[in-house]
Amino acid sequence: MFAALWLLASMMLDAVTPKELTAIMIAVAIGPAIVITAVFYYLRCPRTDFAVMFAALWLISDIAIAFVSPRQLPHFLIVLGFMPALLIGSVLHWQRLQRREQRLPAPSVKRG
Repeated sequence: MFAALWLLASMMLDAVTPKELTAIMIAVAIGPAIVITAVFYYLRCPRTDFAVMFAALWLISDIAIAFVSPRQLPHFLIVLGFMPALLIGSVLHWQRLQRREQRLPAPSVKRG
């Protein structure tokens, strides 16, 4: 499953990156992140921890692709690297706010 995702991600990123950046270069840049993600999946890491690790590894892979690229990457690819981290951070923040609201007692109303 992860090998297929690795190949698919490499080909998709090859289609949207400059022509000088080949699918092989992209595959080498994102390979370690895919392997680490597969290991955490195999170890049945908790869902929240797995999501945070995936977002961090995706961002690291985006930085690795930028280092490997002979030309500057388009700005939308840089933003695309931050999207999983932003999305997962937003969800975790929202869950924290929901738990805080559940713990707070309802305000008492005094009748005079």
